[in-house]
Amino acid sequence: MNFLRNIILFITFPLFFHSAIESRDLYEAKDRDKFTSNQRLDHAPPAHCAATHRIGNMTLAVTNSGRLGTEHLSTSGVDCFTGRPLGLGCEVPKNSGVEHIHIASFWIGAVVGRDTLVSVGHDGWHFEIQEMLPDPSPKGDMKKRSIIDPSDVEMFEGAISEEDYIAVYTDTVTAGIASDFFDGRPHFPIGVEITQRSYAWSYEYAENFVLFDYGIKNIGPNPIREVYMGIYVDADVGAEPQDRYQDDLCGFAQSFIDTHLTCEYVDVTNLAWIADNDGDFNAGTQPAPNVTGTRIVRTPAESLEVSFNWWVSNGDASLDFGPRERPGVGKLKEPFRDFGTGGLGTPEGDRTKYYLMRNQENDYDQAFTGVIKSTDSIWLPPTQKLKDEIPVGYDTRYLLSFGPFEIHPGEELPISFAYVAGLNFHDNSNNLENLPLNPKAFYENLNFKNFLVNARWAGWIYDNPGVDTDGDGYYGEMRFCAIDSAIESVDSSVTPWDTVYTYLKVDTTFASGDGVPDFRGASPPPAPKLFVEPSVGKLRIHFNGYKSETTKDPFTRVVDFEGYRIYVARDDRSTSYSQLATYDRENYNKWTFNENVLPPTFELIDNPFTYDELFNLYAFGDSTFDPLAFTRVRPYRHPLFPADSQFYFERQGFNISSLTDPDGIIKVYPNQPYPSTLVLDSLPEAEKTPEGLPRYFEYEHTLENLLPTVPYWISVTAFDFGSPSSGLPPLETSVTLNTANVYPLETAEGVAQKNLEVFVYPNPYRIDQNYRQRGFEGLDTLGQRLTRNQRSDNRSRRIHFANLPAKCTISIYSLDGDLVREIFHDKNILDPNASHNTWDLITRNTQAVVSGLYYWTVENTQTGDVQIGKLVIIM
Repeated sequence: MNFLRNIILFITFPLFFHSAIESRDLYEAKDRDKFTSNQRLDHAPPAHCAATHRIGNMTLAVTNSGRLGTEHLSTSGVDCFTGRPLGLGCEVPKNSGVEHIHIASFWIGAVVGRDTLVSVGHDGWHFEIQEMLPDPSPKGDMKKRSIIDPSDVEMFEGAISEEDYIAVYTDTVTAGIASDFFDGRPHFPIGVEITQRSYAWSYEYAENFVLFDYGIKNIGPNPIREVYMGIYVDADVGAEPQDRYQDDLCGFAQSFIDTHLTCEYVDVTNLAWIADNDGDFNAGTQPAPNVTGTRIVRTPAESLEVSFNWWVSNGDASLDFGPRERPGVGKLKEPFRDFGTGGLGTPEGDRTKYYLMRNQENDYDQAFTGVIKSTDSIWLPPTQKLKDEIPVGYDTRYLLSFGPFEIHPGEELPISFAYVAGLNFHDNSNNLENLPLNPKAFYENLNFKNFLVNARWAGWIYDNPGVDTDGDGYYGEMRFCAIDSAIESVDSSVTPWDTVYTYLKVDTTFASGDGVPDFRGASPPPAPKLFVEPSVGKLRIHFNGYKSETTKDPFTRVVDFEGYRIYVARDDRSTSYSQLATYDRENYNKWTFNENVLPPTFELIDNPFTYDELFNLYAFGDSTFDPLAFTRVRPYRHPLFPADSQFYFERQGFNISSLTDPDGIIKVYPNQPYPSTLVLDSLPEAEKTPEGLPRYFEYEHTLENLLPTVPYWISVTAFDFGSPSSGLPPLETSVTLNTANVYPLETAEGVAQKNLEVFVYPNPYRIDQNYRQRGFEGLDTLGQRLTRNQRSDNRSRRIHFANLPAKCTISIYSLDGDLVREIFHDKNILDPNASHNTWDLITRNTQAVVSGLYYWTVENTQTGDVQIGKLVIIM
């Protein structure tokens, strides 16, 4: 299809060339030469890399050449970090096989000197036009970071999300770049270096979007004026590769009106979207009911001009179409411009692309093409053929652009956007029957709810509402919504009081942040401070939740701690952990009836209430008050406040709140009152644990009947109750974030006090006993399990020494008295593994040992005492 259209372009090109090009001088030679030397590519190719965000429900492929998606890449089609196939460009949901990005790219246009220039990550239809490239390796290599594992310092340091990708590329390479198809000139760089950071999370509230943060730096000698930036998207939504490009629909909204009880407010601005036309429910393939789109969340200036342009490309010039304002109409009142296709759609060449980026035009949604009249005062009317075919879905693409800005030499400007997915956009398989003549009815059957929720969360993560990031005293814009008010005379026969009440309930919340980026998602409470005390066959787990129970959530600004969970595993993999015990505060959700929405329904508005809070509010002295006695069909009716008169209650979580069950989590100091202060330096000694933490928050659980000769991984997590009013589900810290790897052996202190002897196991060591499968070996020095690809059996064997002094030297000798290996054991006596160490059966000459009888000695480096023993190895 694109091949045919290019032939048409070649044939018709001379006819419109002179009338379509503005009379501008070309790039000054001295500036052009600065970027055309291509010295950085003389000896090495660009370090092309592509990687797929897979952590969430939406997968998205990113590159270090200004493109999204997996089509027409300069790579081998594999993820350069994992070696796995990249898969689809954007898959929603993950593993569904439904494509949502054929190709997308970053565009930047500007005036440099006296010339109008545009650089694109990808042209979108001329596949050879790719004008943004990374440096050669290692400078041009993409980087990956993650907050998941703090022990991985290289990955964790500087990480923002669970999956960060950082890429740097420029538009300054000209060798091998295709010429402008419109005027035939070579690529003239603007002179920018682009730093692209993309962030993704697995949390339920953030699993359907990826945030992008760009830094655009002027690396040229001249100011870059009238800068416009844009995101080009060609989605081709569907599961069937052969024809999924033929039936896309797109649209744009500058703002959406959100309703919270009786309060309406503007929320989620500048949101472009594209989806399949009907969800493919009847196509005989995997349905494609979801939508994706682009939301602008940050620009270099508060006031900006946003343009949304969509078009369809086609080999038939009569079908190459996009909405166009009539000449002399619109904000710029410009004359008609020929795009170079014979149609109204595809923008050919730098000047036409730049015109589109800056035209300040917000096209009508594609579905409305069929109702644009020939007498419309704003829009050029489409032909009848276009009115019949375009609004029911076509090979559509859009450009969301904004500006203008100015970038001085050496200056870097920030922009941020989110690529967002929305689930169940289509839920009516017959909705397409409303097009092309009744787009309003078609829209009434589209479901934007999940899409808007995800777009809102993307904005909140970029700039946390109610958070003063820069400390200047501004926390963001508040939203005040009066829910209801009434004057009520209360009869003493109904309530214990006989008086008149004025009731006003106001819902207040922050609608926005302070304008300073946070790039921080809602998070669970901090994990508690964990301690594990081993003894033979037993582990005493105790932890302190001082931070867990007193830290405010960055979004809700309330302490939302809900409980703890204790896990145990035999290796360090997250999937290996099993829950041992849990503590869940006793609290209840209150579902309030809202008659101001259609249809009227119960809504979860408030944070959970404790039983005591509910009793004081609603029991009126009734000692038998049971919140769970009130249900959706038999709601509570408040005798005082008619505006808040119908609601029912449900448990928040499981309400496993006992702290005295010996089989569960118990308080170490059950009679300790709440701390007199939360400032640790001011806390009285009588209120502190031996570790210097408040006694009130100290808990324990004992794990018994364990094998003393194998390690156990212990994890204690904290979780919250989420944010019911904003749709945020409860969050829990990762089981791999707060762990202890311990052998249930005597502690080094116990060894010294009881004067215990060192012992060795397995002894004899037999190669036929499958020790790796039994957990005795196959671990690294930190106790983490190694795969056979990481280390062979010969290099992962272990003989264990137990009941060691905290500081000692282990020596292994042959029968001839030759020193085979020396191990220096130097641990803090309080370390739970201070009495344990291993030998990997490798000699001091880095060779594997052979079968035989060996002697060992353990010399206490503090007392000089020496213990001697022997061991047998049968290989």
